[in-house]
Amino acid sequence: MLLRLPESVSEAQECMAEGAVPIGGATLVWAGWQQDGFPAQAMSLRNLPEANVIARGTLGSAVVLNRIDDRVPEVLAQAAATVGTGAVRRTATVGGNLVGSTLRCLLPAALVLDARATVLDQDRVYETDLAEVLAKRHLLLSLHWREPLTSSYRKLPGEAGGPPPFVVAAAVRTDDEGRNRLHVAVRDGYDVLTADVACADGSEEAIGALRGTAIGSLPAAVWDVVREHVTHLLARPVSR
Repeated sequence: MLLRLPESVSEAQECMAEGAVPIGGATLVWAGWQQDGFPAQAMSLRNLPEANVIARGTLGSAVVLNRIDDRVPEVLAQAAATVGTGAVRRTATVGGNLVGSTLRCLLPAALVLDARATVLDQDRVYETDLAEVLAKRHLLLSLHWREPLTSSYRKLPGEAGGPPPFVVAAAVRTDDEGRNRLHVAVRDGYDVLTADVACADGSEEAIGALRGTAIGSLPAAVWDVVREHVTHLLARPVSR
């Protein structure tokens, strides 16, 4: 297998046109290749500047998870810190977790930030939403978002070999009219649910509104986790 390491967007597009398979950190594909056979060419974006940025409002797809720090919102940094073991986080990438994984531990965090994706096609670079990225398995270059007022993430303990652990992510963001809104996303099994409710009148009103969404219909045990998580988040002071 030939591993290609493009250093520019045009080189990456050339690799795509020639059939190179994106591998991220290879943590999810290597075992399958050992069983089913290796592709003739693979491509890593680890040398592509656009895929390696970590800055306010931007995170590159080739960034390995253990590099994610307080330059990104708390919800995203916490999500990255819960993925696998330290050894996994030193290798696994943002793009691999979001597009190559069925667990997608970063997805709830990205959704509450209303993150947009910059993706690479053979003939263009363009921005789209995460739903399209996941449905069409685009080659992700980077994520972009508007900074939240506050955010947080929680993953419940899971059992080895058991179902995916329950995840809740939440953020308070200001909408285009200057009103604060609460954004919540949960991973229940392999399903991800989202909700967006007003939170200007306090936590009780916001939780009551959240109860009327699909998230509010979750089983009582996990709904209690969501309610507790949101209550703690809304109790934090926020500044514009």
